[in-house]
Amino acid sequence: MGRQVVRKRPILIAAGAILVLLILGLAAAYAYYFTGTRTSAKPLALASPSQVASASPSAGAASALAGTWTVGSGSIAGYRVSEQFAGQTSSHEAEARTSTVTGGLFVAGADASAINVEVDLSSLHSVDQVLGFNVSNRDRIVNQTLSVQQFPKAIFKADAITLPAGLASGEQVTASVPGQLTIHGVTRQVTASIKAQQSGSIVQVLGIIDTKMTDFGVTPPHLSITVVQPQVTIEFQLNFSRG
Repeated sequence: MGRQVVRKRPILIAAGAILVLLILGLAAAYAYYFTGTRTSAKPLALASPSQVASASPSAGAASALAGTWTVGSGSIAGYRVSEQFAGQTSSHEAEARTSTVTGGLFVAGADASAINVEVDLSSLHSVDQVLGFNVSNRDRIVNQTLSVQQFPKAIFKADAITLPAGLASGEQVTASVPGQLTIHGVTRQVTASIKAQQSGSIVQVLGIIDTKMTDFGVTPPHLSITVVQPQVTIEFQLNFSRG
């Protein structure tokens, strides 16, 4: 009887050690997949910052910009949204972008009108990285959530605005641009905060629109391992050339 107890003790110790190693291994795997290195894409920016001008109108300076301008190559649009993995206290900023962007505007005197931008939502792809997580899976979920087959584009139609002074002379200017944003078949009034600058024959526009996906009838994805917040930052970097 005593010998059996002695024999069982090493077996129990070995089993306990294996269990501890298993738990540690699972914890390490979880940390590897969900709390590992996270990287973000390089922030969108104007080509070269310069003096910032006020948003007061100047017809003389802006007249040099008169005519039709078209969104050209190198333009980018996308979104940023906060997501949190199960069991984690810190959130991660998911980012997706596309270069399939079209649009244009018309300038007469100091005013810009017919401002419109269209973004192909089907070509959005994640540009952030989470170690051990396949971000392309997120892209498929976003595609389904936005019903991209039925509503393939996001469209922003801005109200007519007065161009800020200094834009035609190459200064960096700022402005608030109100307009209508259509996503998922729903249109809402929004305001884009922009910076703009003329560089040679190109006018660059950098901007963001802060909104909520729920305002457009979109329910934030809620998976077993991830919770997504409804707040969304839409961002864009547009290169306008004379069309």
